[in-house]
Amino acid sequence: MRLRVGAATHTGRVRELNEDAYASRAEQGLFVVCDGMGGAPAGEVASRIAVDTIVRALSEPSIEPGPRPASSKHAYLPRTGRLADAVRRSNGCIYDRACSDPARAGMGTTIVGVWIREHMASVAHVGDSRAYLLHNDRLEALTRDHSLLDSNVLVRALGREPEVDVDLAEVPVQPGDYLLLCSDGLTRMVPDETLAEAIVDRRDPQRICDYLIEAANGSGGADNITVVVVEVADRWWRRLVNGWTRHATRGHDAETHPAV
Repeated sequence: MRLRVGAATHTGRVRELNEDAYASRAEQGLFVVCDGMGGAPAGEVASRIAVDTIVRALSEPSIEPGPRPASSKHAYLPRTGRLADAVRRSNGCIYDRACSDPARAGMGTTIVGVWIREHMASVAHVGDSRAYLLHNDRLEALTRDHSLLDSNVLVRALGREPEVDVDLAEVPVQPGDYLLLCSDGLTRMVPDETLAEAIVDRRDPQRICDYLIEAANGSGGADNITVVVVEVADRWWRRLVNGWTRHATRGHDAETHPAV
């Protein structure tokens, strides 16, 4: 399995500071998007703490625990449990920092993270940053926002409390699938139908990201915008055939990486 990856972030047209943060570790199959809150510079600090803590935790050698007992409501894979533990660790780091530094009091961040290994995507989520899967050209939301209906008021975020509930999912992926992670600066400006069309029409992950950033800014750019797109790449000969059937477009192509 090989992954082709694109990523982009932008302050938007209204905010003065980009409080989003992301990680794209294709060699690990690890991708994270965080959207900080709490006012500058606290939101920026919270999102960066979350990303750095999660990446560091999942880069450490670890003996993965066994899956939960069959009687448990969800018997997640060990790596999904590791991802959840890393998110919880980041919550504790942000909370402790906020408690010890009055200038950072009340800071927090959303998190959506995906860890892809062996044709399975582990998904962890807190807040209103989102993950989507495009399979057979149909877009499916993998997360549900932790916010009040018809508003952007969060009811769950990292760093606000000493403990946090982390929503988890496991999704099989196969060649031709795309995963899209984003902050709400994209989804508040661009409808899901446009997200799907962007992927289907452009195919290259970096071009998709660049187009969606432009689309969000073109619709007002009311918030920071971060987009990470991961393609589970086809075999080389199928990509060659697909390339023959599409018009060439200008731009920077995404890089291809072997997945662990």
